[in-house]
Amino acid sequence: MHDHTILAEGLKFPEGPIAMPDGSVIVVEIARGTLSRVRDGQVEVIADLGGGPNGAAIGPDGRCYVCNNGGFTWVERRGRLFPAEQATDYGGGRIEAVDLADGHSEVLYTHCDGEPLKGPNDIVFDAQGGFWFTDHGKTRARDRDRTGVFYAAADGSFIEEAIFPLEGPNGIGLSPAEDELYVAETPTGRVWAYELSAPGKLQGERRDRPDGGRLLPGRQGYFLFDSMAVDAEGNVCVATIVDGGITILSPKGEPARHVPCPDPLTTNICFGGPDLKTAYVTLSSTGKLIAMPWPTPGAPLNFLPRR
Repeated sequence: MHDHTILAEGLKFPEGPIAMPDGSVIVVEIARGTLSRVRDGQVEVIADLGGGPNGAAIGPDGRCYVCNNGGFTWVERRGRLFPAEQATDYGGGRIEAVDLADGHSEVLYTHCDGEPLKGPNDIVFDAQGGFWFTDHGKTRARDRDRTGVFYAAADGSFIEEAIFPLEGPNGIGLSPAEDELYVAETPTGRVWAYELSAPGKLQGERRDRPDGGRLLPGRQGYFLFDSMAVDAEGNVCVATIVDGGITILSPKGEPARHVPCPDPLTTNICFGGPDLKTAYVTLSSTGKLIAMPWPTPGAPLNFLPRR
Protein backbone atom coordinates (compact mmCIF):
# COMPACT_ATOMS: atom_id res chain seq x y z
CA MET A 1 0.00 0.00 0.00
CA HIS A 2 0.95 3.66 -0.07
CA ASP A 3 3.18 5.01 2.68
CA HIS A 4 0.87 6.18 5.43
CA THR A 5 0.94 8.00 8.74
CA ILE A 6 -1.15 6.92 11.72
CA LEU A 7 -2.94 10.00 13.07
CA ALA A 8 -4.87 8.29 15.86
CA GLU A 9 -5.20 4.86 17.45
CA GLY A 10 -7.62 3.41 19.96
CA LEU A 11 -10.69 4.83 18.21
CA LYS A 12 -13.91 2.84 18.64
CA PHE A 13 -14.77 1.97 15.04
CA PRO A 14 -14.05 5.32 13.36
CA GLU A 15 -15.99 6.39 10.26
CA GLY A 16 -17.18 9.57 8.53
CA PRO A 17 -13.87 11.50 8.37
CA ILE A 18 -13.93 15.25 7.61
CA ALA A 19 -10.58 17.01 7.05
CA MET A 20 -11.03 20.43 8.64
CA PRO A 21 -9.23 23.61 7.53
CA ASP A 22 -7.36 23.87 10.86
CA GLY A 23 -5.62 20.54 10.18
CA SER A 24 -7.77 18.51 12.55
CA VAL A 25 -9.93 15.62 11.34
CA ILE A 26 -13.45 15.06 12.61
CA VAL A 27 -14.60 11.44 12.79
CA VAL A 28 -17.48 9.53 14.26
CA GLU A 29 -16.75 6.66 16.60
CA ILE A 30 -19.67 4.34 15.96
CA ALA A 31 -19.05 1.96 18.86
CA ARG A 32 -18.46 4.85 21.27
CA GLY A 33 -21.49 6.81 20.08
CA THR A 34 -19.53 10.02 19.64
CA LEU A 35 -18.56 12.72 17.19
CA SER A 36 -14.85 13.22 17.86
CA ARG A 37 -11.95 15.39 16.73
CA VAL A 38 -8.43 14.11 16.06
CA ARG A 39 -5.74 16.74 16.49
CA ASP A 40 -2.00 16.21 17.02
CA GLY A 41 -2.54 12.57 17.91
CA GLN A 42 -5.13 13.41 20.57
CA VAL A 43 -8.82 12.51 20.43
CA GLU A 44 -11.39 14.95 21.82
CA VAL A 45 -15.12 14.20 22.04
CA ILE A 46 -17.21 16.95 20.43
CA ALA A 47 -20.60 15.37 21.19
CA ASP A 48 -21.85 12.19 22.81
CA LEU A 49 -24.71 11.27 20.49
CA GLY A 50 -25.44 7.68 21.44
CA GLY A 51 -26.86 5.18 18.97
CA GLY A 52 -24.50 4.73 16.05
CA PRO A 53 -23.18 7.96 14.49
CA ASN A 54 -21.98 6.97 11.01
CA GLY A 55 -21.60 9.37 8.08
CA ALA A 56 -20.88 13.06 8.69
CA ALA A 57 -20.64 16.26 6.63
CA ILE A 58 -20.41 20.00 7.24
CA GLY A 59 -23.60 21.80 6.26
CA PRO A 60 -24.36 25.33 5.03
CA ASP A 61 -24.79 26.63 8.60
CA GLY A 62 -21.40 25.26 9.71
CA ARG A 63 -22.91 22.49 11.80
CA CYS A 64 -21.84 18.88 11.36
CA TYR A 65 -24.69 16.76 10.03
CA VAL A 66 -24.58 13.15 11.21
CA CYS A 67 -26.30 10.03 9.92
CA ASN A 68 -27.08 8.03 13.07
CA ASN A 69 -27.75 4.35 12.33
CA GLY A 70 -29.22 3.65 15.77
CA GLY A 71 -26.43 1.35 16.91
CA PHE A 72 -25.05 -2.17 16.51
CA THR A 73 -24.18 -5.03 18.78
CA TRP A 74 -20.42 -5.55 18.68
CA VAL A 75 -18.09 -8.53 18.45
CA GLU A 76 -14.41 -8.41 19.35
CA ARG A 77 -12.06 -10.95 17.81
CA ARG A 78 -8.29 -10.99 18.21
CA GLY A 79 -8.20 -7.35 19.19
CA ARG A 80 -10.40 -6.22 16.30
CA LEU A 81 -13.91 -4.79 16.59
CA PHE A 82 -16.72 -5.84 14.24
CA PRO A 83 -20.32 -4.58 13.99
CA ALA A 84 -23.00 -7.26 14.15
CA GLU A 85 -26.77 -7.07 14.37
CA GLN A 86 -29.15 -4.31 15.42
CA ALA A 87 -28.39 -3.00 18.92
CA THR A 88 -30.48 -4.36 21.76
CA ASP A 89 -31.40 -0.77 22.74
CA TYR A 90 -32.05 0.29 19.12
CA GLY A 91 -34.68 3.01 18.91
CA GLY A 92 -34.57 3.86 15.20
CA GLY A 93 -32.28 5.84 12.93
CA ARG A 94 -32.03 9.61 12.63
CA ILE A 95 -30.35 12.59 11.04
CA GLU A 96 -28.93 15.06 13.54
CA ALA A 97 -26.92 18.28 13.35
CA VAL A 98 -24.15 19.11 15.82
CA ASP A 99 -22.87 22.57 16.74
CA LEU A 100 -19.10 22.11 16.68
CA ALA A 101 -18.55 24.95 19.15
CA ASP A 102 -20.58 23.58 22.05
CA GLY A 103 -21.51 20.02 21.01
CA HIS A 104 -25.25 20.71 21.11
CA SER A 105 -27.13 18.34 18.80
CA GLU A 106 -30.53 18.68 17.16
CA VAL A 107 -32.48 15.77 15.66
CA LEU A 108 -33.78 16.82 12.24
CA TYR A 109 -35.35 13.68 10.81
CA THR A 110 -36.51 10.32 12.19
CA HIS A 111 -39.11 9.47 9.51
CA CYS A 112 -39.97 10.06 5.86
CA ASP A 113 -43.65 10.03 4.85
CA GLY A 114 -44.46 8.15 8.03
CA GLU A 115 -41.82 5.46 7.48
CA PRO A 116 -39.10 5.34 10.13
CA LEU A 117 -35.49 5.81 9.11
CA LYS A 118 -33.77 2.50 9.81
CA GLY A 119 -29.99 3.00 9.65
CA PRO A 120 -28.86 6.25 7.98
CA ASN A 121 -25.30 5.75 6.83
CA ASP A 122 -23.57 8.27 4.54
CA ILE A 123 -24.26 11.87 3.51
CA VAL A 124 -23.23 14.46 0.93
CA PHE A 125 -24.31 18.10 0.52
CA ASP A 126 -24.96 19.71 -2.85
CA ALA A 127 -24.07 23.33 -3.67
CA GLN A 128 -27.63 24.47 -2.93
CA GLY A 129 -27.43 23.24 0.67
CA GLY A 130 -29.60 20.15 0.41
CA PHE A 131 -28.20 16.76 1.24
CA TRP A 132 -28.43 13.22 -0.06
CA PHE A 133 -28.12 10.31 2.34
CA THR A 134 -28.31 6.55 2.28
CA ASP A 135 -30.22 4.33 4.67
CA HIS A 136 -28.31 1.07 5.02
CA GLY A 137 -30.99 -0.53 7.18
CA LYS A 138 -30.49 -2.90 10.10
CA THR A 139 -29.88 -6.63 10.22
CA ARG A 140 -31.52 -8.93 12.74
CA ALA A 141 -31.19 -12.66 13.36
CA ARG A 142 -33.50 -13.69 10.51
CA ASP A 143 -34.31 -10.59 8.47
CA ARG A 144 -33.03 -7.23 7.35
CA ASP A 145 -34.55 -3.95 6.18
CA ARG A 146 -35.25 -2.86 2.62
CA THR A 147 -34.05 0.71 2.25
CA GLY A 148 -33.05 3.42 -0.20
CA VAL A 149 -31.67 6.91 -0.76
CA PHE A 150 -33.14 10.19 0.48
CA TYR A 151 -32.83 13.92 -0.26
CA ALA A 152 -33.47 16.42 2.53
CA ALA A 153 -33.25 20.10 3.44
CA ALA A 154 -30.70 21.18 6.04
CA ASP A 155 -33.29 23.07 8.12
CA GLY A 156 -35.46 20.02 8.83
CA SER A 157 -38.32 21.18 6.58
CA PHE A 158 -38.25 18.62 3.75
CA ILE A 159 -37.31 14.98 3.21
CA GLU A 160 -38.06 12.72 0.25
CA GLU A 161 -37.20 9.13 -0.61
CA ALA A 162 -35.62 9.37 -4.07
CA ILE A 163 -34.49 5.79 -4.77
CA PHE A 164 -36.06 2.56 -3.47
CA PRO A 165 -35.19 -0.23 -3.07
CA LEU A 166 -31.43 -0.80 -3.05
CA GLU A 167 -29.37 -3.58 -1.50
CA GLY A 168 -27.76 -2.17 1.63
CA PRO A 169 -26.97 1.32 0.23
CA ASN A 170 -23.91 2.77 1.92
CA GLY A 171 -21.47 5.28 0.39
CA ILE A 172 -22.87 8.31 -1.45
CA GLY A 173 -21.21 11.06 -3.47
CA LEU A 174 -21.73 13.67 -6.18
CA SER A 175 -19.78 14.19 -9.38
CA PRO A 176 -17.71 17.42 -9.48
CA ALA A 177 -20.34 19.01 -11.77
CA GLU A 178 -23.13 17.68 -9.51
CA ASP A 179 -24.88 16.16 -12.51
CA GLU A 180 -24.52 12.59 -11.24
CA LEU A 181 -25.16 10.90 -7.91
CA TYR A 182 -23.12 7.83 -6.92
CA VAL A 183 -24.39 5.19 -4.51
CA ALA A 184 -22.48 2.14 -3.27
CA GLU A 185 -24.28 -1.06 -2.31
CA THR A 186 -22.43 -2.99 0.39
CA PRO A 187 -23.43 -6.64 -0.15
CA THR A 188 -23.29 -6.54 -3.96
CA GLY A 189 -20.01 -4.61 -4.24
CA ARG A 190 -21.58 -2.30 -6.82
CA VAL A 191 -21.62 1.45 -7.38
CA TRP A 192 -24.55 2.94 -9.27
CA ALA A 193 -24.58 6.30 -11.06
CA TYR A 194 -27.81 8.29 -11.36
CA GLU A 195 -28.13 11.30 -13.65
CA LEU A 196 -29.54 14.40 -11.95
CA SER A 197 -31.78 16.91 -13.72
CA ALA A 198 -31.77 19.45 -10.86
CA PRO A 199 -30.74 19.56 -7.20
CA GLY A 200 -32.44 16.65 -5.44
CA LYS A 201 -34.02 15.41 -8.67
CA LEU A 202 -33.15 12.26 -10.60
CA GLN A 203 -33.32 12.40 -14.39
CA GLY A 204 -36.77 10.98 -15.14
CA GLU A 205 -39.45 10.12 -12.63
CA ARG A 206 -37.75 7.10 -11.02
CA ARG A 207 -35.05 4.70 -12.06
CA ASP A 208 -36.27 3.07 -15.27
CA ARG A 209 -34.56 -0.31 -14.95
CA PRO A 210 -34.86 -2.88 -12.18
CA ASP A 211 -31.07 -2.93 -11.75
CA GLY A 212 -30.92 0.72 -10.75
CA GLY A 213 -29.04 3.50 -12.51
CA ARG A 214 -25.90 3.01 -14.58
CA LEU A 215 -23.51 0.45 -13.14
CA LEU A 216 -19.94 1.72 -12.89
CA PRO A 217 -17.41 -0.86 -14.16
CA GLY A 218 -16.07 -2.71 -11.13
CA ARG A 219 -13.47 -5.32 -10.30
CA GLN A 220 -13.44 -9.09 -9.93
CA GLY A 221 -13.56 -10.99 -6.67
CA TYR A 222 -15.45 -10.99 -3.40
CA PHE A 223 -15.55 -7.73 -1.48
CA LEU A 224 -18.04 -5.32 0.07
CA PHE A 225 -18.29 -1.59 -0.59
CA ASP A 226 -18.56 0.97 2.20
CA SER A 227 -18.41 4.79 2.11
CA MET A 228 -16.80 6.97 -0.57
CA ALA A 229 -15.28 10.22 -1.73
CA VAL A 230 -15.02 11.61 -5.27
CA ASP A 231 -11.78 13.05 -6.67
CA ALA A 232 -11.37 16.15 -8.84
CA GLU A 233 -11.26 14.01 -12.00
CA GLY A 234 -14.61 12.45 -11.13
CA ASN A 235 -13.27 9.06 -10.02
CA VAL A 236 -15.25 7.37 -7.26
CA CYS A 237 -12.94 6.27 -4.43
CA VAL A 238 -14.88 3.74 -2.41
CA ALA A 239 -13.72 2.11 0.81
CA THR A 240 -13.60 -1.66 0.45
CA ILE A 241 -14.19 -4.38 3.02
CA VAL A 242 -12.79 -7.94 3.03
CA ASP A 243 -9.68 -7.17 0.95
CA GLY A 244 -9.45 -3.87 2.80
CA GLY A 245 -8.49 -0.74 0.88
CA ILE A 246 -9.80 1.88 -1.50
CA THR A 247 -11.25 0.88 -4.88
CA ILE A 248 -11.06 3.58 -7.54
CA LEU A 249 -13.88 3.40 -10.09
CA SER A 250 -14.03 5.50 -13.23
CA PRO A 251 -17.36 6.91 -14.48
CA LYS A 252 -15.66 7.04 -17.90
CA GLY A 253 -15.29 3.28 -18.00
CA GLU A 254 -11.56 2.99 -17.33
CA PRO A 255 -10.37 -0.14 -15.47
CA ALA A 256 -10.88 -0.20 -11.73
CA ARG A 257 -7.89 0.09 -9.41
CA HIS A 258 -7.41 -1.01 -5.82
CA VAL A 259 -5.20 0.60 -3.18
CA PRO A 260 -4.74 -1.90 -0.30
CA CYS A 261 -4.89 -0.78 3.33
CA PRO A 262 -3.88 -2.72 6.46
CA ASP A 263 -7.40 -3.41 7.78
CA PRO A 264 -10.08 -5.64 6.21
CA LEU A 265 -12.65 -3.12 7.45
CA THR A 266 -11.42 -0.03 5.60
CA THR A 267 -14.64 1.98 5.79
CA ASN A 268 -14.26 5.55 4.55
CA ILE A 269 -12.04 8.15 2.89
CA CYS A 270 -11.93 11.92 2.62
CA PHE A 271 -9.47 14.37 1.09
CA GLY A 272 -7.73 17.29 2.75
CA GLY A 273 -4.55 19.30 3.02
CA PRO A 274 -3.84 22.54 1.17
CA ASP A 275 -3.98 20.85 -2.25
CA LEU A 276 -6.58 18.18 -1.33
CA LYS A 277 -3.98 15.51 -2.18
CA THR A 278 -3.91 13.90 1.25
CA ALA A 279 -6.30 10.98 1.76
CA TYR A 280 -7.61 10.39 5.27
CA VAL A 281 -8.82 6.82 5.71
CA THR A 282 -10.64 5.11 8.58
CA LEU A 283 -9.35 1.63 9.50
CA SER A 284 -12.30 0.70 11.62
CA SER A 285 -11.71 -2.77 13.07
CA THR A 286 -8.26 -1.72 14.31
CA GLY A 287 -9.46 1.71 15.48
CA LYS A 288 -7.07 3.84 13.41
CA LEU A 289 -7.21 7.00 11.35
CA ILE A 290 -4.43 7.21 8.78
CA ALA A 291 -3.26 9.78 6.23
CA MET A 292 -1.48 9.08 2.97
CA PRO A 293 -0.52 11.02 -0.15
CA TRP A 294 -2.97 10.64 -3.03
CA PRO A 295 -2.05 11.13 -6.69
CA THR A 296 -5.23 12.98 -7.61
CA PRO A 297 -6.72 15.87 -5.61
CA GLY A 298 -10.12 15.34 -4.08
CA ALA A 299 -13.15 17.21 -5.33
CA PRO A 300 -13.78 20.13 -2.92
CA LEU A 301 -16.75 19.57 -0.63
CA ASN A 302 -19.46 22.20 -0.37
CA PHE A 303 -19.49 24.29 2.84
CA LEU A 304 -16.12 23.00 4.01
CA PRO A 305 -13.72 25.97 4.13
CA ARG A 306 -10.26 25.48 2.66
CA ARG A 307 -7.11 26.35 4.54
